[in-house]
Amino acid sequence: MNLIINHTSMQPIYEQIVGQIKEKIMHGELLEETMLPSVRTLAKELKVSALTVKKAYDQLEVEGFIVTVHGKGSFVACAGQEQMLEEKKKEVEAEFEQTIRKAKSCGMEDTEIRELFEIVLEEL
Repeated sequence: MNLIINHTSMQPIYEQIVGQIKEKIMHGELLEETMLPSVRTLAKELKVSALTVKKAYDQLEVEGFIVTVHGKGSFVACAGQEQMLEEKKKEVEAEFEQTIRKAKSCGMEDTEIRELFEIVLEEL
């Protein structure tokens, strides 16, 4: 699996793995019922601890992106359209938040931010 780990990032490695696998699922690169590499295989490939990969797989399972069958491996779950849309909405919300923080750090007032948002929205 083609994942890129940034060891200098402040984001924990397991979160990087979770994020990249979710992206691949949401963009159709990993299809329903696709078998993921084993924990040990992915750990060796990424040169990280097997516990780190296990933590990532556990998180993906809790969020409903993968299912693990004992003795058989982990597979992409039936990714429901609603769940994928909700994840995309969360991404948009996070990007909005980051943009608003950036605007406020530049000294923009709420009214200026709203006006700019309206202008950009009208252009689309």
